[in-house]
Amino acid sequence: MAELHLFWHRNDLRISDNGGLAATIARSPQTVGVFCLDPAILDGDEVAPARVAYLVGCLAALREDYRRLGGEFLLLRGDPRHVIPAVAEALGAIAVAWNWDVEPYSRSRDRAVLEGLTARGIGGAGHWDRLLHEPGSVMTGKGDPYTVYGPFRKNWDSRPKAAPAPTPTALQPLSADQRGAIAAIEGVTILENIPTARELGYPWANGLILEPGTAAARDRLDQFCDRAIEAYGEARNFPAQPGTSGLSAALKFGAIGIREIWQRSQEARDRARSDEAIASITTWQQELTWREFYQHVLYFFPELADGPYREPLKNFPWENNERHFEAWCNGQTGFPIVDAAMRQLNETGWMHNRCRMIVASFLTKNLIIDWRWGERYFMQNLIDGDLAANNGGWQWSASSGMDPKPLRIFNPARQAQQFDPDGDYIRQWLPEVRSLDTGTLLSGELAPFEQRSSGYPAPIVDRKAQQERFKLLYKAQKGQ
Repeated sequence: MAELHLFWHRNDLRISDNGGLAATIARSPQTVGVFCLDPAILDGDEVAPARVAYLVGCLAALREDYRRLGGEFLLLRGDPRHVIPAVAEALGAIAVAWNWDVEPYSRSRDRAVLEGLTARGIGGAGHWDRLLHEPGSVMTGKGDPYTVYGPFRKNWDSRPKAAPAPTPTALQPLSADQRGAIAAIEGVTILENIPTARELGYPWANGLILEPGTAAARDRLDQFCDRAIEAYGEARNFPAQPGTSGLSAALKFGAIGIREIWQRSQEARDRARSDEAIASITTWQQELTWREFYQHVLYFFPELADGPYREPLKNFPWENNERHFEAWCNGQTGFPIVDAAMRQLNETGWMHNRCRMIVASFLTKNLIIDWRWGERYFMQNLIDGDLAANNGGWQWSASSGMDPKPLRIFNPARQAQQFDPDGDYIRQWLPEVRSLDTGTLLSGELAPFEQRSSGYPAPIVDRKAQQERFKLLYKAQKGQ
């Protein structure tokens, strides 16, 4: 019998193109996959029901993949700092491996798990798998981390990208004695069945924009790379069109590997027959670079998880009108493109990226509400809610982050006119105003009788006046 290793899955819920798992299986075919439902995360106040539903679906698919290879996958519940070392010791594992994460809590937790393993004489090994280039590998000429996307992208682009990690073909099951040892572990909960989102306290009945698991993610990637990627550069900005890949949740949970995604995009680029198609594919690849930039930034500047990067926003006098925030959350601001986007989020657990920028700008620049309120609400609702990407996007929109053009303000009506010119997106999510003419939908300037007959609210603020007020507040803070 081969020496037993544990592989601790987190945001890498797949067996293919999984660098840490491949390295572990190369050492021993008796590699047992484990996942720990962590109460520090599940009991937090930034958990989205749609995200939990997608997570448990991925766990079910991952367990089936392990079983198909003849191996074992254990679903644990409890504090990983105790649970992971305890299970490893009970099974007689010689080592536990995992893939590193950039989030502050994850890094602290992983250090504690490593200490617990070391205390028991068990090896621990972390690998970088979430990114094409790990933190510390893309640095300035002075050896510092980048704080601006443009120079980071140029350096990142110039570096060769690794091929996908090999997919395992066979694993060994646990012995009868090892199974008995699992049952005898004190203070550790091992779940025989994958719980539902409802059983975990997060019921979600609205369906998912992407089916969980690697197979569904690969199907979506195939569809996107077959044709849509060649029109992405233009189509990505129109929320009524299926112009994006729809893979954000799969990337968040690692249902598909980033190296596999990059390889497929390169293959699409090699097949492209026009400069326009190549430019579109390059634009999509640059979105992957943005993802990596935000991951690197959070790794080197973990304080961003709690507050602004730019000085003028660190003590900004946000107005934080709770009634206005509630209207924003519920899609009842009286600004149609904003309300359509928020209702899409509330009903599906997802929002088009162009709309994320619109609603974030509106919350911070027109309602003058702390961007952290919006950041938290997104994390409480997004199926693809990821700390690095969500925080980076909100700080970009709030003019508090690492952006050479900080004071950027979106005009909702102008955004609607440019990116929803026929009003299709607004009509989809605001059925009460569906019959209004397109010009009215885009401008949001409903006549009083139209507001009364539709029940749609009047604008909750004077956008122009609020925008000027924000500018004055920002200027005053910047001058301090």
